[in-house]
This record gives sequence, structure tokens and C-alpha cells, in this order.
Amino acid sequence: MQASEVSRAVAAAMAVVSSLGLVADDAVVLHDSNKLTLRLLPCDVLARVAPIADQVARFEIELARRLAESGCPVAALEPRVEPRVHERDGFAITLWTYYEPVSRREVPPADYAKALARLHAGMRTIDVPAPHFTDRVEEAQRLVASRDRTPELADADRELLGGALRSLRRTIGDRGGTGRLLHGEPHPGNLLNTKHGLLFIDLETCCRGPVEFDLAHAPEAVGAHYPDVDQELLRECRILVLAMVTTWRWDRDDQFPDGRRLGTEWLGRIRTALERNALDVQG
Repeated sequence: MQASEVSRAVAAAMAVVSSLGLVADDAVVLHDSNKLTLRLLPCDVLARVAPIADQVARFEIELARRLAESGCPVAALEPRVEPRVHERDGFAITLWTYYEPVSRREVPPADYAKALARLHAGMRTIDVPAPHFTDRVEEAQRLVASRDRTPELADADRELLGGALRSLRRTIGDRGGTGRLLHGEPHPGNLLNTKHGLLFIDLETCCRGPVEFDLAHAPEAVGAHYPDVDQELLRECRILVLAMVTTWRWDRDDQFPDGRRLGTEWLGRIRTALERNALDVQG
């Protein structure tokens, strides 16, 4: 979030919580990117704040509620208030349970895979409209194609990313079919290690596709512990996901810390991965 908006976003979240009868005298910024994640004290509520145009928050709240009711390993909404999107001063604000981390150590791959499999099992019982993963790839393709939105991306790198996105979107889409409901981005940053067990957060990225697309966001060792994985498809999905996140690092409005350096580093990794797997992304 732009620095000029952070103070307004914090004030809006504190005002909403206070209007609901909870005490919020202080706010700790836990994460700041396109959205702001706050821990409000002393009521100990986790608030997610985004520009009001981001109405996917309504979808996220409904999905989180239904998944929690099904016993899925997801973070719960704040139980002391009505589960809905609050709007104030141009921001959409959602309120969640705050979980104190029990360990900063890396989650064992087998445990990670088991939690993700439980999430997928619960998702199979829920029928909700969700975009296909190829829709998200198309968003990245449009970003690569726009020199105005990615002005610092060199021509050779633009060609590399555009070709990788186009080719892998087609081949994975053809093999993955309609697909199942997925988290969309179950990377380690979206997995909490709590006293209640492993819990996934940030459900706004949910989409449909092959399970390998979700596994491509997790550490590489996790794929070896997930049942019935197509390893070739998983390798292709890993390159596709890397191409997508690399594209986002070149967005002129990207606020990811050290994003340009990472974008440059990941371009090299994409070239190496394409050569290692003998994938042709031309044409």
C-alpha cells in the first residue's frame, strides 16, 4: 500500500473495530503490500485493509466461513462480530482471528502436504464460482504485453516471460481440464503454524485448476508427500508460477520489498528451468 495511504488505512480499521464495541488503541503492521494486515490491540483482532474497489473480499469471507464449517485448516473470521466487509474512508476492511505463531521453524514437508490435502478435500465439498487458473495467467500476460505498466522490463525478458506464460498456460490448461477448487497461492507466507495446527490464510486467490498448480506454490519437497501427483505436470506448473510472480515484480505499481532485484534473479531461474526441461516457448 502506498505510504500516504497507510495512516488512513490504519485509522479506518481502528474506527471500524471501535464502532463494533471492541477496544482498539494500537495497531501493529504485520504485512504491507497491496493490502495492509494489522493486529489491533488490546482487542487482538487481525484486520485486512484494501482499497474499496477490491470487492473480492466478500468472496473470501463467504468461502472462509464455509470452509471453517467443514473443518478445513483455514484461519477463522473474528467471532465477536458479524462476518462481513466493512467499508470506511475508501477502504474495504475484513476482521479475522489473530493467531500467535507457535514456531518460526520451517514446516515439515509431510505436514505441509497433509494440511494442503485436507484443504483440497474440504474444497471438493463446496460449490462456489471461481475463476480458472488460466484467467490469472492471462492477467500476467496482459501485464507483460503492456510497456506502460512494465516500463523497466527489457525486450528480451519481455519475450521470455510472454512466451513462457503463453506456452505453459496452453499445455497445462489442456492437461488439467476444468480442475478442482484450489487455494491459488498456498505458499509458506499463507500458512500459519499455530496451537490449533497448520492454517491457511488469504483465500482471495482461489481458482480452479489441477492440484499441481497449488503444489507449485509450496516448497519443492512438499510435492513428494502429496498423493497421486503428476510430477511432469508439477514441474511445468512450477515454471508457470515462477513466470507469473516474476511478471508481478516488474509491475510499475508493485510494492513487494526488493521486488526488482528478485524479478531479475527469477528471470535467470526461468531461463535455466526452461533449458533443463527442454521446453520451447517460442511461437
